[in-house]
Amino acid sequence: MKMSEDLRLTPTLEEEYMLSETQITEFQKNGHLYLKGVASKQAVDVYRPRIEQAVKERNQQTKALSERDTYGKAFIQISNIWATHANVAHFVLARRFAKLAADLMGVDGVRIYHDQALFKEPSGGHTPWHQDQVYWPLDTRNTITLWMPLVDIPKEVGTMTFASASHTKGFISKLEISDESHKNLKEYIEYHQLPQVNYGEMSAGDATFHYGWTLHSAPGNPTKQVREVMTIIYFADGARVIEPDSNARKNDLKSWLPELAPGDLAKSRLNPLVYTRA
Repeated sequence: MKMSEDLRLTPTLEEEYMLSETQITEFQKNGHLYLKGVASKQAVDVYRPRIEQAVKERNQQTKALSERDTYGKAFIQISNIWATHANVAHFVLARRFAKLAADLMGVDGVRIYHDQALFKEPSGGHTPWHQDQVYWPLDTRNTITLWMPLVDIPKEVGTMTFASASHTKGFISKLEISDESHKNLKEYIEYHQLPQVNYGEMSAGDATFHYGWTLHSAPGNPTKQVREVMTIIYFADGARVIEPDSNARKNDLKSWLPELAPGDLAKSRLNPLVYTRA
C-alpha cells in the first residue's frame, strides 16, 4: 500500500451527514438519490490529487479513443485504489459515506465491495444502460453505489441518468455494459414507461447513490475537461457469496471476494466492515 503524504493531515470524514425520512423513502422508492455536499471542499482538495495520481500510476490504457470498444470509450476505470494507496483509503473507508449507505438501504451495517475511479476523457463516449449487480455474485438486493464527482460537472458534460423504480424489477438482463445492453435496456425502459431522471450539473463533493439493480447510463463528454468521478460500492453486512452464473461474476468473485466460495459470508480481506450500528 503506497504512502506518500503525512496521513495525520488527512480529513477523517467521521462527521455524520444527516438524512431526512423523506430522502430515505425517496431513495428506496426510486432507487436513486442526489445529495449535496457529501464531501467538503477541503476533503475534495486533499483527496482529488491523490486519486488522480493513483489513476495515473495504474492506468494501462494505451489505445486511442477511436481504437476502443464502447466500454473502453466510456471511461478510464481503476478499481480498489484503497487497497494500494493508503492515502486514499481514508476516503474510501470513511464512516461518513458508509453510514449514508446503511441508512439509505435501512440495514445495520455495510462492507466495501470495491471502489472505482471513473475518469471520462474529453470526447469520451456514453456509458450504456446497465445494471451494476449483474457483475456481483452476492445474495442480497441491498447493494449501493456512491458516485461522486471530484470536479464540478457542468450541464455540457452531464451526470448519470437513472430509470426510476427499475431496481424493484430485480434482475432484468445478463447483458454487460455494451451497445447491446444500451439498445435492449433502453427498449425495456420505454416499454415499461419507467421515468428517467438526470440530476444535471453537480459540484465536486456532491454525490448520487443508487441500488445495484437500478438501471442507469451517462452521456458522453463533449468538452475538453476530464469528468473525474470516484465511486464506492457497498453491500449489507451478512450477505453471502452465490454461485457465479456468468464469466463476469466469476471474475468478480476472484477479484473482489478472494479465497471465498459460494455459500461463504462475503467478508474477505478486501471487504472490511466500514459501518455498523452495533
